[in-house]
Amino acid sequence: MKISVIIPVYNAEKFVSQAVLSALQFDEVHEVILIEDKSPDQALQVCEQLAEQYDRVKLYQHPDKGNHGAGPTRNLGIEKSTGDFISFLDADDYYLPNRFDAEKELFKRPEVEGVYGALGVHYYTEKAKQQYYQLFGDRLTTVYKRHDPKDVFLGQIYMLGSFGLFSIDALTIRKDSLMKKMDILFKASLRLHQDTEFLFRLSYYLNLYPGILDKAVAIRGVHEDNRITQVDSKKINPATTRVLLWKEVNDWAENETTIPENVRLHILRMYRSFQIANSTTSKKWKMILKYFLKDYKSIRSGIYNINFRGNLF
Repeated sequence: MKISVIIPVYNAEKFVSQAVLSALQFDEVHEVILIEDKSPDQALQVCEQLAEQYDRVKLYQHPDKGNHGAGPTRNLGIEKSTGDFISFLDADDYYLPNRFDAEKELFKRPEVEGVYGALGVHYYTEKAKQQYYQLFGDRLTTVYKRHDPKDVFLGQIYMLGSFGLFSIDALTIRKDSLMKKMDILFKASLRLHQDTEFLFRLSYYLNLYPGILDKAVAIRGVHEDNRITQVDSKKINPATTRVLLWKEVNDWAENETTIPENVRLHILRMYRSFQIANSTTSKKWKMILKYFLKDYKSIRSGIYNINFRGNLF
């Protein structure tokens, strides 16, 4: 296996070295691609030092040296990659020693186009734990049962609460399958939740198989400067970002002719539900929707992922 690990870097000078070293521990990792996204801290200098120190570490920026967000930054990493497989890692997260154990066996089968595993959590500070423990706890972010690839897309769309979640940090993809089956990779229009939208489409087009689900293969690093902090501080309106997410999903579903009509209508209902919830003139509908979501787990859980489940209303 020749794996390209893509790490978007923004405001992560304290953590990116750990992320890089956690990827370099594997002989299967052909290269670690750092895409520096105009960080306000000293992350660029740290990345330059890492690229100089390790032959397998490659550093890039956007052509205009500007900030473009996680989606376009990951897209640039994919464009620059030369490995046969693609894995992702956020700059404040890290891999565990078992990260590619399942992949080494599963990818021997040509029908396997992607493998997903379980993500653990680590709180870098006590303050971060106090702030986000209710959101993440000590739980694994994982799919709860081993599903056939044909059921992964519908499981995410219809029954996320009982289906579970897989994170982009615990995902490995065949590059040729990705490039052949998905014309559009990460959406530049989404500054948040672009990974959620990507995983929806990915699970529709590619055969994704479960790897290690009962123990973590990677760790989510939680600290006070995580992107979700922007939601907590009201710099970003969580209701608006959810509308944007489901608008993108709905636009895709409307244009993808192979999606069954009942699935397309379900996605449209989800989009309209969030439009109602985001309306400043419809408090009555907000209350009805909130009650509806709380009392019907299979529907409620199907419209949000762990990155924003604590900020529904």
